[in-house]
Amino acid sequence: MYIALRMFFYDKAKALVTLLGVVFAVSLMFTQIGIWIGMMESSSIIIDHTPADIWLTSKNSRNFDFSQSIPEYIYYQALSVPGVKWAEKLIVAWGLITEKEGGTESIEIIGYNPDTGVGGPWKMKEGATQDVKNGYFVIVDQSAMKKLGNVKVGEYRDIVSRRVQVRGISEGARAFTTAPFVFMAYDVAQQLGQLIGPDKTAFVVAKVAPGYSVRDVIQHLKEKIHGVDVYSSEEFSRKTRFYWTFETGIGSSFLLTIVISFLIGMLIVGQTLYNSTSEYIKEYGTLMALGASNLDVYKIVFSLAIISGVLGFAISLAITALLVKALANIGMVMVMKPWVNFFMLGVALFMCISSAFVSINKIKHLDPYILFMG
Repeated sequence: MYIALRMFFYDKAKALVTLLGVVFAVSLMFTQIGIWIGMMESSSIIIDHTPADIWLTSKNSRNFDFSQSIPEYIYYQALSVPGVKWAEKLIVAWGLITEKEGGTESIEIIGYNPDTGVGGPWKMKEGATQDVKNGYFVIVDQSAMKKLGNVKVGEYRDIVSRRVQVRGISEGARAFTTAPFVFMAYDVAQQLGQLIGPDKTAFVVAKVAPGYSVRDVIQHLKEKIHGVDVYSSEEFSRKTRFYWTFETGIGSSFLLTIVISFLIGMLIVGQTLYNSTSEYIKEYGTLMALGASNLDVYKIVFSLAIISGVLGFAISLAITALLVKALANIGMVMVMKPWVNFFMLGVALFMCISSAFVSINKIKHLDPYILFMG
């Protein structure tokens, strides 16, 4: 490792080229994975922040955002099932809101019970979740400001030709779709939400009572209630993320970019290590003439690869941390997870060590006799 470090930093230009190849590939993969995770978390953000264990949805519902309506009486049926501690109705619908300067913008309406707050905003910047009671009142998320203008508490907007007043500003409820979330009381959402209609709801969510398992209660609900699908919160969250990842092509485009970045990194690092090995071929021959084995030389080459991978990963990690803050300022979500960091360290090392095998072939049958040639 000591010899490898001396060789790596001896020619700083070559070291820089090697690091740039690793940093480019790993940073691009970091960015793509981080943005993809952020998008997927946004796609199921309401599910993940709703304190329910079970979701009842329309038949063959493929995701959270585009579920069909179901009859409201399913709510009462769910309450009568043993093991259900409580249940709530939840509306997810679409509408149009007027912008401050005129024109309209699509929104995703979330209708919830203000008395319990289930399905509503979980973090408030201004106001409270109960402030939408008893009137045409709404809560707008902070992330919607760029689309809807600088929304302020107390101002009025029109939603589906109905005058509503903004009563609160929430935080953290960034919508995956281009339409921002607007929260309101369930009965108001039922009136304003397009394609919902009277005596209809989008979801029924339920909490399992102590002493009952989620799996058993789901089975009881399936046996008693027909015409709906029943999922645990984790299952419905995964289903929604799976839909947006694989059934829309979003995941495929991210995967393609990640694979291309990896291959480019392999090519740059492999070529650099190979050229470095070729230039130091006589030095390797000298070591072998002095008694070093092939294994000793291999260790030097692999140490060079490990140094390249670790340093390239460290620089990429720092760049990614800066990107997270920079992208947040322009309204994009990029997520850094500990498991992603460890995964990318493994990718960087794998990329460099795999590339080192190309160099190994160069010195595999090296004869110290070359020292006496020319």
